[in-house]
Amino acid sequence: MEMTAPVAAPEAALYLVFSTVPAREEGERIAEALVSEGLAACVQLLPGLLSVYRWQGALERSAELLLVAKTLRPADCLARLAALHPYQVPEGIAVAASAVLPDYLRWALDSAKEAQDSATRTQRGKSD
Repeated sequence: MEMTAPVAAPEAALYLVFSTVPAREEGERIAEALVSEGLAACVQLLPGLLSVYRWQGALERSAELLLVAKTLRPADCLARLAALHPYQVPEGIAVAASAVLPDYLRWALDSAKEAQDSATRTQRGKSD
């Protein structure tokens, strides 16, 4: 198998959006919304996370899942994440990928376009 070198893609920057959730069900609900609405090409849920943090003056420890969303629209993805999230102060951090494999970036672009086209068809169907 031929290896393709990662390349920077200034015309279509890919971002990783990180967040944590308290349970798998909430993570799946958020992930499905972000992908189906075309705000993320993919969202991974990584279990087994232990978060240690300070909340309202007390040291806390929580079992959580990490969400990693791949998006071309970080601001929109973060806004929707915040609207869907169960936490009062959800984590939402977007980091630009400095290099991406070309085939993966192409897939992410195609995935976003497909979701956008599907949403447009759904809206047209509702207005008919």
